[in-house]
Amino acid sequence: MSEIDDLTPAELRIRRAFPRGEPVDFRAAENEDPALGDTWGAERTVRARVLRALLLKAPQEDGEIAALKITGARITGVLDLKYATIDAAIRLSHCHFDGAPDLYGARLRQLNLSKSVLPGLTSGTLRVEGVLRMTDCRMRGPVRLGGVQISGALFMERAEFTAPDDSEPVLQLNQAEIGDDLWAPEMRAHGQVRLTGASVAGRINVQDAEFHHPGGTALDAQNLNVGAHVRARCVRARGRVELRGSRISGRLDLLHAHLSHPGDTALRASSCVIGELWLRRGDRIEGALNLRRSRIEILTLEPEMLPDQVHLSNLTYTVLAPHEPAERRLLMLEREGDRYEPYGYEQLTAAYRHVGDDDAARLVQLAKQRRRRTTLTWYGRLWGYAQDATVGYGFRPLRAAVWLLSLMAIGSIAYGLDHPRPVKADEAPDFNPVFYTLDLLLPVVNFGQESAFAPDGWHQWLSYALIITGWILATTILAGVTRTVSRQ
Repeated sequence: MSEIDDLTPAELRIRRAFPRGEPVDFRAAENEDPALGDTWGAERTVRARVLRALLLKAPQEDGEIAALKITGARITGVLDLKYATIDAAIRLSHCHFDGAPDLYGARLRQLNLSKSVLPGLTSGTLRVEGVLRMTDCRMRGPVRLGGVQISGALFMERAEFTAPDDSEPVLQLNQAEIGDDLWAPEMRAHGQVRLTGASVAGRINVQDAEFHHPGGTALDAQNLNVGAHVRARCVRARGRVELRGSRISGRLDLLHAHLSHPGDTALRASSCVIGELWLRRGDRIEGALNLRRSRIEILTLEPEMLPDQVHLSNLTYTVLAPHEPAERRLLMLEREGDRYEPYGYEQLTAAYRHVGDDDAARLVQLAKQRRRRTTLTWYGRLWGYAQDATVGYGFRPLRAAVWLLSLMAIGSIAYGLDHPRPVKADEAPDFNPVFYTLDLLLPVVNFGQESAFAPDGWHQWLSYALIITGWILATTILAGVTRTVSRQ
């Protein structure tokens, strides 16, 4: 082919090594920085069109497996493999690319770009039969991997993604299909990372990663589907983390995470299905936390991480850990805003009952009634205050006994010191101040004292007060008992 008629010495080395799959290392010194590619001489420079011709022609030697293995070269021009089918493995490590490779629609056996510097990568709908490695890569422009299909794993440990502007995401993996793991601990992204609609059969590891896009969406992973765990410990995200509609079969691990998007939503995991969500031991979230309409089997959430705004309406979970007093857990329900969301209280009550803490469950239900009271009309609120003061909406029944004993003591002392006159002196029974007071207080109980004696003066007003108080007390007790029984 004409493209390889005028090969340089460096290109001749590659031409000879390719059919046998032998590596070619151009590095003059150990650990040389590939970012200094513009200082390299002709002895380390390779034209992209030569590599293209070599891969497409794929010269073979009997008994050998061809592969392109280059280390420490400067590649000039654009490596254009659009729609090409390449059977040979490709490893271009510690290389410096002058132009962004174009692999759109290509089919490759394996691609390794580890520790290389590239001005970007265009690889939409790329298919890789093995693994795709971008370990320690430095990408200086958009990496377009939308719709990529990788049978094996995608490795991006310590990779760095930047772009001259934010007109598009620095890393695009939307609609990607990865047959194994997505491995990217300590990666750095200065701009948006897009994973919308992606599917990862194995795990995602972004531990110690940084997603930096202040004022915008740092990680857009809506409708992400993960077959195992997402390990995001110690992750630092400046900008929104968007997980709406995602399905994570295992654990979403956000231990020691720092999530910051002040004035907006820092983490939105609404309408998700997640096995376990761990939000603990990290910094307090800067921005709102949105878990609305999600289903989480085990929710591990420390109150210290909660921001001022927490949206939990229609969130369903079975276990809430770690076990905290109800007073600390109620804080997250009070940060929903001015709206009354009864479902959150019911869900928290169910979580406490699941672990057998009935006292905490009752406190949550009491808080629910008090929150509901704020939404009622003035007379509804008045009746609510009466129920709260007397029996705690039925969740503090002993309070009714205290009221009853206190009123009985007041009446017994008052009537004991000054007996009311009998209606019929010759027929009246002996006066008993205790049972007379009980006759006034208890609406459905008759000890024969009330009808036999007629108080007058201030005794009469005291009788009216005891009768009215007795009816209120009986009604609130009945309402509270009915509410408690109906909930069991």
